[in-house]
Amino acid sequence: MSSTSEHNAASCRSSRHTRVQHLITADEASLAELEALLATLPICSTGRVFIEVPDGSWEAPLSVPARMTVTWLDRSRRTGDPGTGRSCVSGQALVRAVTAWADEMLCDADERGDATRVHLLGGYLGTADIVDHLTSHLGIPAAGIHTPERFGLATAR
Repeated sequence: MSSTSEHNAASCRSSRHTRVQHLITADEASLAELEALLATLPICSTGRVFIEVPDGSWEAPLSVPARMTVTWLDRSRRTGDPGTGRSCVSGQALVRAVTAWADEMLCDADERGDATRVHLLGGYLGTADIVDHLTSHLGIPAAGIHTPERFGLATAR
């Protein structure tokens, strides 16, 4: 007998199965945490993974569910603040990419209930900026955003 809360390949193929969207971020310091998180996702997961790295040599194949897209953000190929001529600093590419994606894709964030799960594994500064944008501009509850506990950014979960 199958439970309605059971999550397996057969339930993922069901047309009535709710697919939760994921927004996941990481940087070069959190790649091991990222791989551990990705290993726990159901095969039917959808969403985006944004990974900021110092340069292209950090890019490597990742095992992600088929309906998820991985975007590598190579800091060495990006510029800093417009008009400054400066290089992209740690966290800057991640903040730009994630806020742009979230503004477009999370406009109806909670229309279907817990439709998006957010896991932010990047560095503190970029993560804090992303949390601020998601909560203050898009109305996503801070309790629904998972960040490293050491950052102290999210409220009780």
